[in-house]
Amino acid sequence: MVKHIVLFKLKETLAAEEKADVMCRFKAAIEALPAKISCIRSIFVGVNMNPAEEWDLCLEGTFDSLEDVKAYSAHPDHLAAASILKDAKCGRACADYEC
Repeated sequence: MVKHIVLFKLKETLAAEEKADVMCRFKAAIEALPAKISCIRSIFVGVNMNPAEEWDLCLEGTFDSLEDVKAYSAHPDHLAAASILKDAKCGRACADYEC
């Protein structure tokens, strides 16, 4: 199994309401993907509740293989969900590891 962890930082220039809206729409879109992309074993988006920390969102997914992570990453439904953050994010960090 492979754990896929992605952290996102949103632009500080976003109004609080816009930031909350973008995070909510992204979370809903990503968490709807298992019904559309069969290689996803599980996926969850957490919204950071600690304003003292740098990252705003954490995506945690589980896949059978790194090839499945790559297939998910290139899937049109994932690309559509990811586009929600396109103009709102200013940072991204990712790690994939065996579990």
